[in-house]
Amino acid sequence: QVQLVESGGGLVQAGGSLRLSCAASGHTFGSSAMGWFRQAPGKEREIVAAISWSGADTSYADSVKGRFTISRNDAENAVYLQMNSLKPEDTAVYSCAARTGRYLVFTTTGYAYWGQGTQVTVSS
Repeated sequence: QVQLVESGGGLVQAGGSLRLSCAASGHTFGSSAMGWFRQAPGKEREIVAAISWSGADTSYADSVKGRFTISRNDAENAVYLQMNSLKPEDTAVYSCAARTGRYLVFTTTGYAYWGQGTQVTVSS
C-alpha cells in the first residue's frame, strides 16, 4: 500500500511558478506509475501529468504542455510537479495518485492510491 501527502500549493500571481511535492510511503512506490490531477470548483477531476515507474515516460494534458514538468526521485520517495507560467485557469486542488502498475495511463481511472490534495490559486 502507498500513502501520499502533497505539499507546495499556495497563492501565486499569473505568470508565476510553484513546485508541488508528493511524499510517498509504502514499499511499492518505486514500482508504481504516478500521476498529478486537479479539480476546480464545479468541474470534474482531470489528469494533468503522469510518469512511469522509471521516469522514462511522461505525458501531459494539452493545457499544461510546455509549462508543467513532472518528475520523480525514488531515493526520496517523491514525485514533483513544477508549474511555470501559471494562469488563473490553473486554479484547482491538485492531487497526486499512484498506480499499482509500472506503466503510466493518462486517465482519471486506474490509480489505486490518492493523496488529500493541495490548493493552488492563481490570481490575475
